[in-house]
Amino acid sequence: MAKKNKTTIKDIANVLNISAAAVSKALHNDSRISEKTKKAVRQVAENLNYQPNHLASALRSGKSKLVGVIVPRTNSNFFSATIHNIEEVLNKEGYNIIITQSNESYKKECDNIDTLLFTQVDGIIASMANETVKLDHYEKIKAAGIPLITFDRGENDLNVDYIGINDYDSSHTIVDHLVEQGCKRIAHIGGYKHTRIFNNRIRGYSDAIIKHKLPLDNELIIESSLTTEDGRQKMLQLLKLKNRPDAVYVAGDYAALGALQVLKEQNIDIPNDIALVGFGDEPFASMVTPSITSVNQHSYKIGRIAAETFLEYTKKDVVEQHLNKVILNSKLIIRDSSNKKSVL
Repeated sequence: MAKKNKTTIKDIANVLNISAAAVSKALHNDSRISEKTKKAVRQVAENLNYQPNHLASALRSGKSKLVGVIVPRTNSNFFSATIHNIEEVLNKEGYNIIITQSNESYKKECDNIDTLLFTQVDGIIASMANETVKLDHYEKIKAAGIPLITFDRGENDLNVDYIGINDYDSSHTIVDHLVEQGCKRIAHIGGYKHTRIFNNRIRGYSDAIIKHKLPLDNELIIESSLTTEDGRQKMLQLLKLKNRPDAVYVAGDYAALGALQVLKEQNIDIPNDIALVGFGDEPFASMVTPSITSVNQHSYKIGRIAAETFLEYTKKDVVEQHLNKVILNSKLIIRDSSNKKSVL
């Protein structure tokens, strides 16, 4: 079967017997083209299934009206909701987004950035992979003069805009809540310390434990990639301790779900024997039994602010990246997994 040629502006021009330049102007809503001609061009373009070449358009105009979005994964409610709100804001201003996910891989993240730069995106909004330590691939974006906005996971060393929550204070709030419930030996299943947000959560946990004059025991602090399977394995590790915890604060809801599964399989009373708190407020947190106490990260606000921050750059002739941090206060949603008072 012969390959079908892609419809071009010249094909539309031939049908209407006008110049390719006139077709191009009509498709870009140029005021010098009559409404009658614009309508005819749009109709023929639709009939011929014309798809604009964004790359060629970007090379000609210097603007692709595309924004790249990089997330560690799309199966997280936090990231999918943030993407939704980024897109909602940008669509209203005539921009479309290209979504890529790193799957927590440094190499995949590097490849995603190379692809987005090749596509001539006008900006990149990104949350970093767990594996990311070196920042050379992000420096490449800055060197290209393209606005870079980071959210949730971002490093101060990049000196770019950042939108997120106060992870340090969030940990304090969680420990305060568990202490109020009578917990005295609180463990923390965290992310990797090299990632700023997880380092902040570990520091917040440690300082809050010291504030309440509770034991700060290294065997109670475990780093992980925070998958559901990680939650299972790390919970089993904690249960093997001679002096096991009476509460576990997990820095991600998927890992908290794995921990919950193990506690139920071991017939451990939740929250009376071991209380459990997650992070992220995934939809399933309110649906499982017992429901999981968790931290709401305000994905709606983060997505909108990230998009609006990019749009501010479009008003400038020269991109001058700077460190503009927007830090939001999170909200602890108390549910059955930690609320001992509700089961008395």
